[in-house]
Parts: sequence; structure tokens; C-alpha cells
Amino acid sequence: MRFYSGFALTEDQHFFDPYLKHSDYTVAGFSYGAIKAAQYVAESHERIDTLQLFSPAFFQTKKESFRRLQMGGYFKDSERYLENFLTSCFAPAPVAPMILGSNDAESLQELLYFEWTSEFIESIRAKGIRIEVYLGLEDQVIDVMGAREFFLPYATVTSIKKANHFLQEN
Repeated sequence: MRFYSGFALTEDQHFFDPYLKHSDYTVAGFSYGAIKAAQYVAESHERIDTLQLFSPAFFQTKKESFRRLQMGGYFKDSERYLENFLTSCFAPAPVAPMILGSNDAESLQELLYFEWTSEFIESIRAKGIRIEVYLGLEDQVIDVMGAREFFLPYATVTSIKKANHFLQEN
């Protein structure tokens, strides 16, 4: 199994162990990592049976002012931005111990401006790949309802009540 971590994180896959398919033919990603996992699968020529997207970064329904505010906060003080970001990811629960990885403005911009399209998802499905999407209904980071509505025609969507961005139930 290949796993792609969330923005500025590393070794975060243990949060998703209850849902992860530990198979050589599974690719999974969390949040920003969901974008990277989907891009990898779309470009790959190897056998992949399942693409698992955990709280996929879904900001395409947000206004430009939201994106500019996020980028501005990162440029002003990236450490504080990441601290606030992680607090939002775990809200309303306390922040769990995390291992921070590399991060940069380019990655944050890609996360905020990435647009999931029907054509992109259909190109993955056309390869015979099963898509699973997992969403926490109390996620305070992404547009959960927008993501749910978008992915329902293409994927098995699992909505977890009282779960945050990390799919931890409160």
C-alpha cells in the first residue's frame, strides 16, 4: 500500500488504520495527500485496485478571499499558521501528537486551488479502480458537504458522524 500524508505532515497514516486496506494494490491519501494519491493513480501504469481518499482537500467551493487569507496567514507566520491549521484539523478534540514534515507555500497553494473534476475522477474509474472517500461530518477544514455531493456519483462515500478532519470521533 502506498500512502500520501497531509499537508506539512509525515507518518500520519496510523490515524486511518480502521479504514486502510493494507494491500499492494491500494493507494491512499489524507487531505492534501488525497490530491497526490489521486494524481499518482491517474498517471500510473501499474496495477491499482483501490484509491482511498481520507478527508480529501476540497476547497473549490470556497471564495477567492478565503484562499488569499490562508496564503497570507502562511506568509505572515508559517509556524503559527500550522499550529492553527492542526487545531482546526482536530477540533473539537485536542491536537494529537503529530510529526511535522516539510511544507511550503507552493504546496499550500496547490492544496487550496486544486479542483476535483468529473473528467479527472472518471479517468481514474476508467482504469477499473475503485474509489473510496471517507469524510468526517464535523470536519472544520474542508467543505464536507460539497465534497460528499461531488464524490457520491463516482465513489463509495463513507460519512462518519461526529468525526473531525482526521476522522477521529468526538
